[in-house]
Amino acid sequence: MANNIEVKELLDAGVHFGHLTRRWDPNMAPYIYMERNGIHIINLYKTAAKIEEAGEALKKIAASGRKILFVATKKQAKEIVADKAAKANQPYITERWPGGMLTNFVTIRKAVKKMATIDRMKKDGTFMTLSKKERLQVDRLRAKLEKNLGSISDMTRLPGALFVVDITREHIAVKEAQKLNIPIFAMVDTNSDPRQVEYVIPANDDASKSIDKVMTYVSDAVIEGLSERKAAKEAPADKAAKTKEKEAKEAPAAAPAKATPAVAEAPAKTEKAPVASETAKQEEE
Repeated sequence: MANNIEVKELLDAGVHFGHLTRRWDPNMAPYIYMERNGIHIINLYKTAAKIEEAGEALKKIAASGRKILFVATKKQAKEIVADKAAKANQPYITERWPGGMLTNFVTIRKAVKKMATIDRMKKDGTFMTLSKKERLQVDRLRAKLEKNLGSISDMTRLPGALFVVDITREHIAVKEAQKLNIPIFAMVDTNSDPRQVEYVIPANDDASKSIDKVMTYVSDAVIEGLSERKAAKEAPADKAAKTKEKEAKEAPAAAPAKATPAVAEAPAKTEKAPVASETAKQEEE
């Protein structure tokens, strides 16, 4: 993955632009290259190294079969994160973060099941037995649940990791993940505290170009991990199929080998029979 990360591409996407110097967090100092016109410039060589590190870790999590929950509720990140996460077949939250999403996961799952119940009602005709007012209320509830929780409907257990765009804005999600010891990956700008997350990607988290570029690398790493998992699952099946095919080819060759001695023995027995009868006649005489 390291070879795919070009510093020039990061530069063109504006990943290096930080916040105003007066709004900086001193803990981001190791990732800041310089200050220009009152704005901090992020060291893109460190960004590239951190993307590589995060990508390898995310690939392993995806290969293990656990889900990665992507979180981005800011306007310029919503569509990008939803698109990239959907391509990688991962859950995402791009609307308001539901309080207790992780710490009270059982209740969230009940809300998701409610969506499935409404869908069943529509299929079996129960929905049409309700009054017009009740149908309208159910439809509104279904639309609200779909908007807030539709993307996590397939997430049956807590995620293996959290990927956050802008940890300052998504501080509730970060705190919930910390309580449950869920590893956090994040795009961290110069105004945020990087100590809150395990895998820091120092980058401009306000520009859509910057978010798109980093998310492309991240989603590619996840997809690669899923491909490895799929290949590992298919390998034993292929091996078993080849073994059966080999056995099937060897079986016909073995059958004639056993039949040959039987054919050879048959004439030997028929030849001995006349000799025995002649000897018996001589003894009688």
